[in-house]
Amino acid sequence: MEHTETAAPRRARLGVDLAWLALVGLLLFAAIGAGASTLYQQFYGPSAFVVRYLDLLSAGRAADALHVPGVAIDRETLAAAGIDGTPSEAMLRPTALASLTDVEVEAETSDGKGHYSVTVSYRSGGHEGSTTFQIEQDGWAGVTPNWRFTKSPLAVVDLTLLGSDRFAVNGFEVDRRQISVAGTDAAPLDALPMLVFTPGLYSVTVDTAISSSSGVAVLTDTPLATTPVSVQAEPTEEFVAVVQQRVEEFLSECTTQEVLQPTACPFGLEVQNRIASLPKWSITTQPSISVAPDGAHWRIPPTEAVAHVDVEIKSLFDGHIEAVSEDVPFQVDGTITVLADGSVSIRVGAPGQTPVD
Repeated sequence: MEHTETAAPRRARLGVDLAWLALVGLLLFAAIGAGASTLYQQFYGPSAFVVRYLDLLSAGRAADALHVPGVAIDRETLAAAGIDGTPSEAMLRPTALASLTDVEVEAETSDGKGHYSVTVSYRSGGHEGSTTFQIEQDGWAGVTPNWRFTKSPLAVVDLTLLGSDRFAVNGFEVDRRQISVAGTDAAPLDALPMLVFTPGLYSVTVDTAISSSSGVAVLTDTPLATTPVSVQAEPTEEFVAVVQQRVEEFLSECTTQEVLQPTACPFGLEVQNRIASLPKWSITTQPSISVAPDGAHWRIPPTEAVAHVDVEIKSLFDGHIEAVSEDVPFQVDGTITVLADGSVSIRVGAPGQTPVD
């Protein structure tokens, strides 16, 4: 006997099948949406825009980083940020960049009007940092959005360098007169404003024949901020040795003057009577010279030395002649000025005295 299936069960199974298809469709649609969202975040969103900029810095591609929309800056923008003058662009080059590692997006927020804040953490040279960037949409490229920085990620390092006109930033060597707006007329005490990338680690060092310094590092982590940096170079051993030699030569030259008070020299002998023979000077103990920073230049701190004089003295009272052989203690100090051509002028004693060289 044949069994005949009724229409009701068939309609029930059809409903179940349609329900399953609808559920599968919803799951597929959700998966597509989630994938599109992930793709957007990784490649097309504000965070991806910031990470690409940081990747350029990490790769040393300074020129490409400057072409990222919103990075390049003009004088009006600098003035609006409270940055005076014309900062040098010498540090906006690959040789002045330090590497960035461990870059991670920490947060992305929106004001609902197309403006975004993206906070990123990173490491550079062992220093950890975090920077928040301001982003806005800048039109479309087909179906994907373009972005730009609403606040340039450049900043300023305001360097005050004492004891040298030459220095290096992350190994890139420069001269004060190359980056100062005053050029060859740059004063040694004038600060040197320099545009730098944010974020960035910038280490300033000095290594010249007369002065040196250990690295002074600054992490620039705030867009359009000014960070003051002061570096005091110290005299090299070779420089101190040269000053010692020049001072000894100067004092030896003083001993050739056959007078009781050698002209422009730091030692002499006063007597109440007349001399009966020409004085003969010599240096018994040369000074142990040190060199100390003195503003933009250097100074020789006071140090002890001893001269010796042999002379015959005739008494005004009875005409008696006495042979005098006497040690004469004295102090040596002086100034050392760094000249425009990089040489130095050493003056022993008062500034008005004749320079040693």
